[in-house]
Amino acid sequence: MKIKIDPVQFAPQVAFLYRWWVRSMRFDISGYENIIEPHKQGKPLMLALWHNELFSLIGLGFLEKLPLVTMASDSKDGQIITEVLERIGYEVARGSSTRGGLKAMLGVARVMRKKGKIGAITMDGPKGPRHEVKSGILAIAQKTGASIIPMRAYPSKPIVFEKSWDRFELPKPFMPCKVLLGEPFEVTEQKLDEDILASEARRLEAIMASMTPD
Repeated sequence: MKIKIDPVQFAPQVAFLYRWWVRSMRFDISGYENIIEPHKQGKPLMLALWHNELFSLIGLGFLEKLPLVTMASDSKDGQIITEVLERIGYEVARGSSTRGGLKAMLGVARVMRKKGKIGAITMDGPKGPRHEVKSGILAIAQKTGASIIPMRAYPSKPIVFEKSWDRFELPKPFMPCKVLLGEPFEVTEQKLDEDILASEARRLEAIMASMTPD
């Protein structure tokens, strides 16, 4: 007899392992004041990150107990991710750029407005192209009046999954990880037509590319 196992039931164990993993890492954070001061003043904020640096940066949000809301897909994999993220303190809006994206983006914007939470968006997720900003974060930022905080992670000697579309980086436990948070990025007040979206995306990509450790 074939026994069907629902992977969602392992979410508590995955969340436990993840919490242990990121607590073991030695984070060195620069620019954290770019989040704290505006958030204290009630300014809407969004953290902008690349998909390949997700493991480290989601962990930082957990360790610093930031009130974050993010997105996960409507798929079965998305359900597992949602279960794990909720167990480490995130609020999750379901959907993605390929399935139910508008619903999820509106969900993130609604939580930001009503609960004062900080949005956290992987700008090139869930399937790339790698390190190319999609329109979602720009649309949410303009809708909510949020500043975008560019965010990068540089773990020491990570395991890189070269065959994945984003070349995902898995940091090693107990190793240092440099995190950089840039100056707030303000989205134009102009109507976000195709040309303006492309221009704003390229501007944000250039800032992300310039954020490198010393």
